[in-house]
Amino acid sequence: MEETEKIKLGISVGDLNGIGCEVALKTFVDSRMLDFCTPIFFASSKTIAAQKSALNIEIKYNGVQDAAEAIDGKINVVNVWKEIPELRFGEATKTAGEFAIKSLRAATDALKNESIDVLVTAPINKNTIQSEDFNFPGHTDFLAQELEGESLMFMVTDDLKIGLLTDHVAVKDAPAAINPILIRTKVRTIEKSLRMDFGVRSPKVALLGINPHSGDNGTIGEEDEDILKPVIKEMSDAGHLVFGPYSADSFFGSDGFKKFDAILAAYHDQGLIPFKTLSFGTGVNFTAGLSRVRTSPDHGTAYEIAGKGQADHSSFKEAVFTALHIFKNRKEYQGLTENVLQKQRARR
Repeated sequence: MEETEKIKLGISVGDLNGIGCEVALKTFVDSRMLDFCTPIFFASSKTIAAQKSALNIEIKYNGVQDAAEAIDGKINVVNVWKEIPELRFGEATKTAGEFAIKSLRAATDALKNESIDVLVTAPINKNTIQSEDFNFPGHTDFLAQELEGESLMFMVTDDLKIGLLTDHVAVKDAPAAINPILIRTKVRTIEKSLRMDFGVRSPKVALLGINPHSGDNGTIGEEDEDILKPVIKEMSDAGHLVFGPYSADSFFGSDGFKKFDAILAAYHDQGLIPFKTLSFGTGVNFTAGLSRVRTSPDHGTAYEIAGKGQADHSSFKEAVFTALHIFKNRKEYQGLTENVLQKQRARR
């Protein structure tokens, strides 16, 4: 990629009956955003026209057949389909789910073949997307299959970063899914992401306990004593700056999280409830550990306000800037590590 080229930012439009298109279009109403990247929507020109008309959003765009044809300085729309999907704002329909997946698959293919540099995904409905050929609980699991690497659901802001040991897993199944191999893998993934994507040289990671009060020395469940603590000690002895397990109920209220570069929560709500409480509207969902960069806003389809023009696009805008920032950090990290290897070879 030449220095003068804009970063090509792909956008999958998500559930057409939700607020995904609204927050994405609102983000690029400000033409100054085109100074930072070239946005490429994966949908169709007629679909975007219908959305902007329904939402009274004034925006111009350039229709293309392939992401490679995108023009810098303009909003581009790849025509993924020819149909004109009926808009039924606020309703969870199978049709909306089908088009959400069409958009996601096309955007992911473009990401894999490097027609786009990064991907920002608008919210989907995890129920309506299900079909015989798409059986994933969400974006993270699908992208983990399509892209190289060990995926980690990583909720991030400038000051707070929370990863998950288990993400879209039923609460009753989460403890059984946590084992030493998973813990080691997730810790290493979060450490690598902090170094490569966020420029943290010596990452400090806190792990939250699985049970209330981290099990109270085995009184309230034995998973913390038998699984978490031995792995934390093992990794700490090996030089990793890994600490815990900490009791989740007091960890955030006491500002304990500010001492660490990232927190690894045991399950979905244990991490996302405090994250969204502390940073809703400014947080970003980043899929760390993969070969390519994907981010998403920290909210869902918000059917209750869909089609009313009330959606706040702050989190989507943050997702755009976070994707661009991580992409640039990875380029810099790659350059630095490649130079180190070259220097080492030269010395030999």
